[in-house]
Amino acid sequence: MSASAWLTRQWLRRGPVARLLWPLHALTKGLLTLRRIAYQRGWKVTRTLPVPVIVVGNRVVGGAGKTPTVLALVRHLRAQGWQPGVLSRGYGRHGGSPQPIVLDANTEEGLDARQVGDECWLIWRHTAAPMGIASRRYDAGQVLLKAHPEIDILVCDDGLQHWALGRQVEIVVFDERGQGNGWLLPAGLLREPIDSAPGPGCEQPPLVLYNAAKPSTRQSGHMALRALAPLQTWEDWWSGSPPPSQGPRVPEVLRQTTPAQLWAVAGIAQPQRFFKPLKHLGLHFTPCPQPDHDRLDPLPWPDTVRHVVLTEKDAVKLSPERLKQQRPQTQVWVAALDFQPDKAFWQALDQRLDHLHAQAGGASVLQGAAPM
Repeated sequence: MSASAWLTRQWLRRGPVARLLWPLHALTKGLLTLRRIAYQRGWKVTRTLPVPVIVVGNRVVGGAGKTPTVLALVRHLRAQGWQPGVLSRGYGRHGGSPQPIVLDANTEEGLDARQVGDECWLIWRHTAAPMGIASRRYDAGQVLLKAHPEIDILVCDDGLQHWALGRQVEIVVFDERGQGNGWLLPAGLLREPIDSAPGPGCEQPPLVLYNAAKPSTRQSGHMALRALAPLQTWEDWWSGSPPPSQGPRVPEVLRQTTPAQLWAVAGIAQPQRFFKPLKHLGLHFTPCPQPDHDRLDPLPWPDTVRHVVLTEKDAVKLSPERLKQQRPQTQVWVAALDFQPDKAFWQALDQRLDHLHAQAGGASVLQGAAPM
């Protein structure tokens, strides 16, 4: 068991390790309270962008489903007539400029997943929504809106605790872990108390979305259905081809491959969430968990392996040239995630956006026409 998996187990219960760390939970809670007071009294400044901001985030540490939620959100907003942009801190990027980066059709050629972060690159490849990337999301938003004045709404990937940026809507995503043992880091999973008040500028409680088979906390929320899409070759995925809509979900050649010749690689916060559905599809493979946001440099599977299955988050770090040079004998496959929030979630979100537009009178907070 990896160190991160062991620590996650401690955070799910109030055992000896968690109890030993409880004083740090109390300290974290006190620091968070002081920080919120500092923003409320103006000692720390919250800045607001001229278009609505939807923040998608976690109360807990580790991946709970933010990126799939952002992808689904951008698609939905477009279908409703909005022109969304995306903000991100670009977590995991290496050697990047400290200045805000705009990722769009004009800059794509000079950037890659290493420079902007794997999640940003994945969001861009899926949606082609212009992105602003910076540790201070307000700066990213300013630069992005200057480059793309047509944007009339922003989706912030993560940033629930980034109170320097005002927001109008918050979406909190939980997975099967729920709130863990209910304590704050480092004694538990929580980044902030489960019942935290909305962030600056947000007048209504967050929308809660469960990326799980059933609600994992006592908070009222909505469900999302998730499943692995049919596997496709890395080459087809890289070219932008959608997963096959007909035929088997798993190619027969993979069902007949032994674990020594079929590896599954997952550089995500919870690798078992990738390995488990692959097993349910009937695959027999060698699991290869990697640290979250791992650069896959060098490639973690031997050059003798015939087939490798990757998450999309890992697939964006590769290139045709790199695969041809380093693993010419390996066929790489991609297992995309099919993520669908329920209809009630979209209705609740649209009601809040309609309310914002009514408040703004079609101006100021919203630039441009109301969604159709």
